[in-house]
Amino acid sequence: MKERVQKGVLLALAAVFVLAFLSGPAKAKSATVVLPDFTKIAKEANEYVVNIYTTQVIERRVMGPEDMFRFFFGDRFRPPFPGIPRKFKRRSLGSGFIIDPHGYILTNNHVVKGATEIKVKLHDGSTYNAKLVGADPKTDIALIKIDPKGKKLVAAQLGDSDRVEIGQWVLAVGNPFGLSYTVTAGIISAKGRVIGEGPYDNFLQTDASINPGNSGGPLINAMTGKVIGINTAIVAQAQGIGFAIPINMAKEILPQLKTRGRVIRGWLGVYIQAMTPELAKSFGLKKAEGAVITQVIKDSPADKAGLREGDIIMEYRGKKIKSLRELPRMVAATPPGTVVTLKVLRNGRLKTLKVKIGTMPQEEASLAEPGGEQLKLGLKVAPIPPEVSQKTGITGGVYVTQVEPGTPAYDAGIQPGDIILRVNRKRIRSLADFREAMARIKPGEVVAFLIRRGNSSFYVAIQVK
Repeated sequence: MKERVQKGVLLALAAVFVLAFLSGPAKAKSATVVLPDFTKIAKEANEYVVNIYTTQVIERRVMGPEDMFRFFFGDRFRPPFPGIPRKFKRRSLGSGFIIDPHGYILTNNHVVKGATEIKVKLHDGSTYNAKLVGADPKTDIALIKIDPKGKKLVAAQLGDSDRVEIGQWVLAVGNPFGLSYTVTAGIISAKGRVIGEGPYDNFLQTDASINPGNSGGPLINAMTGKVIGINTAIVAQAQGIGFAIPINMAKEILPQLKTRGRVIRGWLGVYIQAMTPELAKSFGLKKAEGAVITQVIKDSPADKAGLREGDIIMEYRGKKIKSLRELPRMVAATPPGTVVTLKVLRNGRLKTLKVKIGTMPQEEASLAEPGGEQLKLGLKVAPIPPEVSQKTGITGGVYVTQVEPGTPAYDAGIQPGDIILRVNRKRIRSLADFREAMARIKPGEVVAFLIRRGNSSFYVAIQVK
C-alpha cells in the first residue's frame, strides 16, 4: 500500500512537470502577440511625409593665372592672390511633413537655409515648387508652402510632446540618403537633451535610426500616430542616438512664422542661476526648484514689475520652474506685450507679481533696418550688455554679437564684442539710431564705422553689398 502511494505521488509530480514544460512555451508564444504592429501608422504617415530637394548658389574662389604663377614660383615673386570668384550650384535633400491641407509643410531651417529653389515631392510622385514662408534659426524650424492646385492633401496630426514618456515606442520617417520614404522604429531614450545646437535646446532623444536626409521629417508616437517631434540631428560617431525637436516648440512659433515669417521673442530682463541643493537649503526650500535672480537689468520689464536680486522665480504663467533652462524658453515663447503672472519667493514668502513682457533685444537687433543689416554687412548687433557698459563706461552705441565668415564685415576685420559708435559720422546711441543710419545706405555704397575695441577706437570702411 505504501509503495502504491509513493508511486502515485511520483506520477502526480511527473504530470506537473510535464504540464509546466508544455505551458512554458505557450506563455512565451503568447507574449510575442503583444508586440506592437506599426503598419497602419506607417501607411498613414506615407500620405503626409514629403521629400524636399533644394538648390543653393554658393560662391567659391578658384585658382587664377596669378595663383598658378605663385604656385610654381613662390610668394617672393608675386603677392598671394585670393583666386577668381565662381558661382556653383549645390543641391541637397531633406524631409518634411504636411500640417495643413492648404499646403503648409514643417521642416528644419537647415534643410532650406539659403535655398534659391525648393521642390517638394509627395508620396504619389507629384512634385511642386515650394516657397519659404518663415524660418527660425534659433530652434532650427522652418515653414514652407506648396500650392496643391485643388489636390486634397492629408495633414499630420500634431501631438503633445510634453506628455511623451521615456521608453515609449516612436517611428522616425523621412528620406535618408535619398532613399525616399523610409520608416524606422525605436523608443524615446531621453527628454530635455541639450546638445549645443542653439539657445533653446530641449531635444527628444531616440534610438530610432536617423540619417542624413531624415532632417525635417516627423518623429511619430507609434501608439497614437500623432507627430511628437521633428527629426533634426544625429551623433555621427554613435549608434542609436538621434535627436528631435519637440513638436510643442514648433506649435508655439507657428503663428508667427505664418504671419511674420520670423519669430519675435519675449524678454523679462533678468540674469538667473540654477537652484542647487545647497542653495535650496539656504533659502529654506525642500527641493532644488526655481530660478534665482542674480541681477535685474535697469528699466527692463522685470525692473518695472518690481522683481529684485535674490528673488526666486517659482512659477511662470502657472507652470512650475523645475530647471534653469525652462524659464528662458517660456519667456521667449511669450509674445511681447503679454501680461503674465509670476510667483516669486522673497525672504521666505511667496509673492505674486504681474509683468508685461518686452521684446528680446537681440530680436530688435535683427530688425534693425528693413533690408536686414546681416544681409548687407554680415554682422548682427544688439544693445550693449550691462556688464560691458559698466566695464567700459560706454552707454551709447551697439554691440556686435555675430560676424559671418566671408562677408564684408568679416573681411574688414570687425569682431564680435566690438562696439559701433558711429555710422558715416552719425553718432549711434541706440538700435533706433543704427536702424535709421542703415536705412539710408544703398547697395554699392561705402560706409564708415567708428569701432571701439578695448581701449582703442578706429574707423573701418565697408562696401555694402
